[in-house]
This record gives sequence, C-alpha cells and structure tokens, in this order.
Amino acid sequence: SQSFCTAPQCSPSRAALYTGRYGHTNGMLGLAHDPFSWRLHDDEIYLAKRLQSAGYHTAHVGIQHVTENTPEAVQALGFDTLLPGFLAPEIAASAATFIQQDHNRSFFLNIGFFEPHRDNEGGFKVAPPDTSKGVILPPYIPDTPAARQEFGELQGMIRQMDAGVGQILSALDETGLREETWVIFTTDHGLAMPRAKCTMYDPGLETALIMHAPNLGISDGKVIHDLVSHVDLLPTLLDGLGLPIPDEIHGHSYWSRLRNDTHTPRDAIFASKTFHTDYEPQRALRTERYKLIWNAEVDIINVPADIMHSPIYPQMIDTLTIERAPFELYDLSLDPEETTNLAYDEAYAVELKQLRAKLLSWMRATDDPLLNGPVASPYRERALQQLMGDDEK
Repeated sequence: SQSFCTAPQCSPSRAALYTGRYGHTNGMLGLAHDPFSWRLHDDEIYLAKRLQSAGYHTAHVGIQHVTENTPEAVQALGFDTLLPGFLAPEIAASAATFIQQDHNRSFFLNIGFFEPHRDNEGGFKVAPPDTSKGVILPPYIPDTPAARQEFGELQGMIRQMDAGVGQILSALDETGLREETWVIFTTDHGLAMPRAKCTMYDPGLETALIMHAPNLGISDGKVIHDLVSHVDLLPTLLDGLGLPIPDEIHGHSYWSRLRNDTHTPRDAIFASKTFHTDYEPQRALRTERYKLIWNAEVDIINVPADIMHSPIYPQMIDTLTIERAPFELYDLSLDPEETTNLAYDEAYAVELKQLRAKLLSWMRATDDPLLNGPVASPYRERALQQLMGDDEK
C-alpha cells in the first residue's frame, strides 16, 4: 500500500497513517497491474493526492494495486517519495528509516506488505512456516494433512508481516510519534484460500481493520460491530483530519462513531467483482442477517489463479466448480458458513424481493456497467487489435 501523511490536529501537527495492505478502490473493474491494465478514471483523486494537496509529505513503500508498477505511475497517485522494499523485513526497515527522519511537516506513510500473498508458484514459501501455536483451520477448509501444512506456511508469512509491523511501531515509539500518529492496519480481501479470496462469501469480504490514534481519542481497545465498507474509509480519514469531504465521494464517514458520538450505522454493505483471474461478474449485499449474491454469469468458479496452485483446491474442486444459480441468499443467523441457498425457498420470498430491490437500486445509483450488458476485458481490445492487424503498424 501507499504511504500516508500527518494530521493537523494530531499535535504537534504530525501523524503517520499506516496500512497493512491496500483496499481496492470501489468501482475498479479489475486488477491494475499487467496484464489486466485497468485504470482509475482521469478525474478520480487518490487519497495520497488529496493529502499531498493539503500539505502533507506523502510516501509509499511496498505493494499497491491501484496503478501499474512503475515509479512514474505510482508517484502520479500523489506520492512525493517512493521507498524501496518488497518483503516485510525490507519494507519495515524503509518505513522505520522514513519515520526516524526530521519531519518539518505532517506526513502520510502508506505501507503495502506482500505477505501473506501467495508467491509466483502459488504457495506461501517466502517465510519459514509457523506452527508454534498449532494450526488453525477455518470451517470452510477440509481438515487434511495438506491443508494443515499449507496453513502452517501461511501462518509463517503472517508472522513475518507481524514482525514488520512491530518494527514500524517501535520506530514510532523511538521518535516519540506514537501518541500523535493515526495508525491504521487493514487488508483488501480475505485469505488467499478456496471459498475466501475473490468470493462474495464472508471469508472473502471480511477484512481486518484496526486503528490507534491516542491524540484523536482512538486508543481504548474497544471493538465496534457496525457494518463498515472500505468505501467509507476515505471520508472517515478526511473527516478525522479536519479536511473537507468532496460531494462526489460515495462513502460515509464513521468518524463520529470512532469518537463515541451519535452515528447512524449502515443497514447494509455492498460488494462487487467483475474481473480477477477471469470474467467473474458478481454483485452482493450484506445486512446484519442476510447475504444476497447476484451471479451475472452462473459458471463462475470463484478461484483465482494463485489459489488453483494450492493443494487444497483439488480437495474442494467438486464444490468450487459447480454451476451457480443467478441468486444466492443466505440467512447468516442460521447459516454463518453460507452453505444453504435460500433464494428459491418460498419461505424467504419476501426477504429476497426486498434485498433484490435494494441491490438493484445501488447498482443503478452507481451506474453499474453490468446493467447494460457484459463487460469486455482489456484482453479483448488487445486481441481485437491483433485481429485487425493494428499490432503490425
């Protein structure tokens, strides 16, 4: 993720904002890096650019999924400084060095760990496995020796990232900036496991979100159970930093909730996926009790290419490669693992109608391209150019 800048009211006008991994920009149809090459619209203003314009020193280190991985493209997002590093030990060292500099203005440090992404071979081999406290398997994963081995490897990568986080926090302590720093740790999706990452099920949608900002009143270890969407993070940050929230931003600030003030939480959050490994158009709505998924193409596999290399994938292939109905409806109070589709159960006809109308209203309000037909990928444009012979010019 990117580096973050300081907040004026985090006296004495310094703060660092830190994130574990970058959350996808709402509305991005697919991955930004090669060979997918999706881009933000030219009129979209990234968080770093907004903070840069407000006078912050903005810096980035590590992975990002917003634009192509060239220094010019990343800096164009609004970063003054790009720091070296890819794996957690390197990233943490760069971040710590940046924090320990003499800063004459507020800064925004955005940090994107590679861990716990799968590596180029689809495994978790860039750190030693960690089974020191046993191996924890979620209920949607079969309990097999192969699964236990891979989760031990995953835990090793998480431990390596955790050590990097600790090093960064130590740098804040050593420089006396911890009390005046807004620290945010978050993720962009669930675990890179079958039936998690790139699905509309809760293990795919649920993301970590931990904040610590003593001078802003966020430090007492409380847990908030409200429904929160990543699209709400930007306005919340601007609100907390005392910066204006532009009218065109879709999210809603939950800053007042963090401050224990009066706040009306969301009654539903929405999710979308159009492309990842393949064309996988899905939209979803989640309330406290229900989950509604609309599958625009019913042959969706929901398994990214990296996860297909997992030894767990073939053990679940019969449940992962089934044809899906256009609608999936789950009563999360009775079926938290989302295993029984109630969309075609007459007993839930009223709930289906209400949720369908709410999902459709959101899609219309966001001008969802799926309402107008299938969405072509960047691959199609390149293939069409080759068919027409444009590549020979």
